[in-house]
Amino acid sequence: MSEPVKLIICGCGGRGTGYANWVLNHPDRAKIAAVAEPRDFYRNRIGDQHNIPEEMRFRSWEEVAARPKFADAVLICMMDDLHEIPAVTFADMGYHIMLEKPMAPTEEACRRIADAVRKSGILFAVCHVMRYTYYTRQVKKLIDEGKIGRIVTIQHLEPVGHWHQCHSFVRGNWRNEKETCFMLLAKCCHDLDWIRYIMNRPCVRIQSFGSLFEFRKENRPAGGADRCMECPPEVESQCPASALKIYLRDRVARGRGKLWPTDVLTPDTTPAGVAEALRNGPYGRCAYRCDNDVVDNQVVNMSFADGSTAQMLMTAFCNERGRQTRICGTHGAILGNGATIRLTNFLTDEITEIDPNAVDDGSILSGHGGGDGGLMDSFVTALETGDPSTIRSGVDDTLESHLMCFKAEESRRSGCVCDVK
Repeated sequence: MSEPVKLIICGCGGRGTGYANWVLNHPDRAKIAAVAEPRDFYRNRIGDQHNIPEEMRFRSWEEVAARPKFADAVLICMMDDLHEIPAVTFADMGYHIMLEKPMAPTEEACRRIADAVRKSGILFAVCHVMRYTYYTRQVKKLIDEGKIGRIVTIQHLEPVGHWHQCHSFVRGNWRNEKETCFMLLAKCCHDLDWIRYIMNRPCVRIQSFGSLFEFRKENRPAGGADRCMECPPEVESQCPASALKIYLRDRVARGRGKLWPTDVLTPDTTPAGVAEALRNGPYGRCAYRCDNDVVDNQVVNMSFADGSTAQMLMTAFCNERGRQTRICGTHGAILGNGATIRLTNFLTDEITEIDPNAVDDGSILSGHGGGDGGLMDSFVTALETGDPSTIRSGVDDTLESHLMCFKAEESRRSGCVCDVK
């Protein structure tokens, strides 16, 4: 049996920790050789779980890059604006790379990463986990088998959800474009990439509208305070964006305080620890008094090379758990939500209900509908075999779908229909 592949994790937050957990479940296939993370708690949590020597627990990716190559691949799981330089550096060093999405916040930076990857010839995967779910593979199989004829249009809903918007995009790390990137790239490059993957043809024109509709200072409830812990009870209790509701009442009080997203607030997920984080930390701020500027609703219209079309809607104002998709073809249609698939045959009027989870798929773990485990399985398989074909989200596909995001945002700001090229 061959030795497990050696991985380095740069960034030990939620994404890095999730991929490290996959390694814990597959010790015969992969090993964490080193971690890089400036925060002691998160660095040492993975370090202790994987018995990583102290000298291989780095505070920055630069410390890793300062050493000669000592592992097979690097998993770059840092914030969006920290992707470009390490990706180019590690590619030049000959490390294979799995890069968290988005590739980078600008088109120019994405192209520089793509150029470095092509020049080095490394194996490269972007974490577009939606491509790797069993649900997606089932949908793709139905289309490839001709079950709905030729695709005419796709209607896709990304229901971010009111509390998720408040956590990540109002109070959290992705709230401000200057610190990370615009909303469509941060949250929905998954979705545009998935639509492009299902369509399997180039997008040629794109148009978008969107706004920051609700979470603005002028919409703050009358009598509200700057922090939820200080808000009058009669105001706080009527606010869906209340941090007390989202973290303390809906999660800590129900025994879910140790899980995401509450564990992002503080390592101390006791009721007292979470309350202290809300009292003094960024996640306790009034959602209407933050420095957020990313949109909370956006629609994207797409035209593809053969005349087919697609529409994606991203909205914070919903409570659906999964993405909702209609795929309309010349001979049938697919209605799916990430967990179930409903196939309609126009010729026979037959309706077939398909449960993607009915088939036991040992390579897929939980997280993003099994996509996290599917991605890791595919990337590690490519490392084991040297065969890039197991990677479904390589550099060329990812660059193309990222360009769709950049052009859609250009359209939103300019009011024009943009060509994608």
